[in-house]
Amino acid sequence: MHSIFKYLSLLSCSLLLIGHLAIAQLHTQTAVLVIGGGTGGTAAAIQSARLKVPTLLIEPSPWLGGMISAAGVSCTDGNHQLPSGIWQEFRLQLYQHYGTQSLATGWVSHTNFEPHVSNKVWQQLATKEEWLNVMHGWQFVRCHMTNQQVTGAVFVHTQRKDSLYVDAQITIDATELGDVMANAGARFDVGMEADSVNQENVGITESSNIIQDLTYVAILKDYGSKADCTIAKPIGYTPAEFDAACTNYYQNFSRQKPTVDAQKMLNYGKLPNGKYMINWPKEGNDHYVNIINMTPDEREQALVAAKQTTLRFIYFIQTQLGFKNLGLADDEFPTADKLPFYPYHREGRRSKGLVRFTLPDIAQPFSQKTALYKTGIAVGDYPVDHHHRKNAMAPQHLSFYPVPSFNVPLGALIPEKTQGLIVAEKAISVSNVVNGTTRLQPVVMLTGQAAGVLAAMSYLQMKQPAAIQVRDVQATLLRQGAMIMPYLDVPPTDKHFIAIQKIGATGILKGKGIPKGWANETRFYPDSIANTQEVLTGLKAYFENVPSLSSRNLTMAELNSLLATLMKINPTEISAKANQLMPDLKPNEPLSRRTVAVLINEFLQPFERFQIDHSGAWIQPAE
Repeated sequence: MHSIFKYLSLLSCSLLLIGHLAIAQLHTQTAVLVIGGGTGGTAAAIQSARLKVPTLLIEPSPWLGGMISAAGVSCTDGNHQLPSGIWQEFRLQLYQHYGTQSLATGWVSHTNFEPHVSNKVWQQLATKEEWLNVMHGWQFVRCHMTNQQVTGAVFVHTQRKDSLYVDAQITIDATELGDVMANAGARFDVGMEADSVNQENVGITESSNIIQDLTYVAILKDYGSKADCTIAKPIGYTPAEFDAACTNYYQNFSRQKPTVDAQKMLNYGKLPNGKYMINWPKEGNDHYVNIINMTPDEREQALVAAKQTTLRFIYFIQTQLGFKNLGLADDEFPTADKLPFYPYHREGRRSKGLVRFTLPDIAQPFSQKTALYKTGIAVGDYPVDHHHRKNAMAPQHLSFYPVPSFNVPLGALIPEKTQGLIVAEKAISVSNVVNGTTRLQPVVMLTGQAAGVLAAMSYLQMKQPAAIQVRDVQATLLRQGAMIMPYLDVPPTDKHFIAIQKIGATGILKGKGIPKGWANETRFYPDSIANTQEVLTGLKAYFENVPSLSSRNLTMAELNSLLATLMKINPTEISAKANQLMPDLKPNEPLSRRTVAVLINEFLQPFERFQIDHSGAWIQPAE
């Protein structure tokens, strides 16, 4: 462990004697405190530590990875074509473990894996970071507050009655339900919003506190054709509860007709090594309960019913569908009932941040009053996907816009008033509708990585998160191989990746979004011919005295003259360096968008020169 970081492992300790029990009161301090070792929290902690900032990650369960490990949702949704940052790093670790890149064992995802393998990957990644300390078995109790600033938190041990007091410069709320920001007094929303609130035309006429269904996932294992793994019949079981889950049992014709048979239903979440993830949304084991405002004890009691829903569905699979050879995996979760440590929470509290990310920002990012796309820090391509089948009071047929892929704005991670706090996981500032896509695993991982960058920079610069320059966060993420623009045709392995990402984030050259089912797209079209008027319009947003050009397609001679005019230098200086960067340029041949992006980035450096605020508006040229 690095010498500067050794103090994190030295906890001061005092003892209180209550009866015959000795209760420890532990104290420690850190630069960055991450509360919650879930998908986003673990990514945040690792990234913060990689920037050489003392970071402490505290998680109540013995596992890391959250929904993709401890909650059992080990089939990731989306971002298969967006190999960004720590998401790609995680995926490469899975490929190495299984010895193959073909992890599409089930049809719901291109990346399917066993939950315990996910935990193993995260534990290994965390252990490598000398600036990171991880503490398991501690439950969040309350925040330390000084005025409206979070200065640490108090925890209680999940088994003992010991208390842990942590002082921190910056705290990240990476809990599943946004418990930290609520305790800190940060403003937040819960539930559905009427269309009029965010101008989202999805057919919601009234706001409500309805959230998405949660799921107690199960991992079943094939124990062989002769095995009988049938569990005890759960109380209240009736096959009618799961009528229409598949074509093998369809009697109630008032329910939507199923389109898959039992085997295909199981193959939905098929995992390596003869296992199946049971997370079936259609008359399956989704369960509605809103536990957000409950105490920990009340939550635990309420979730018993969610577990029972899953156990009844398992019994249905084993008996009614005839798969008695499938039983709860005995080599996954080290729990008494072999179920995950906690359920898959699709939705919790949503922060009121510096900005609110809404459906119009995804559907038409370049035509909004605010240019949030310029502030992007994480990318996603999954459609808006809500689960409400188990709540009759919830709308069952939401009319979603066809949407392209998108990037999440930095301001969504920063509460509008509470200082010393950054939010991650599902607590970022998005509308209820948009939560249906930002909640997915790769996006949560990437917003977590961005939260880690922001926290580390806040500590290093001795500023509040809201005061950190957007471009500084983005530049750091780009150096980490993360995408700030969702251009699937310019991956991080492209030699001009950073230049194109930066020019895309300025809006000088824009990509084109394409709604495309379950894998939406945005393309930059780097090899297409650059349109002269698009380039000029883009430059005029930042530079005065941009000359007019009448040609349709921009040539090197024209770009050379244009750059020289804006830089007030001799065109020959441009020409010589341009040919070093992009060999074989010919003066009168049309330029590709790639070439134009690279040369504008190199010579004008608009990404670095023009700082923007969290709405994407230009502030002023850097000195």
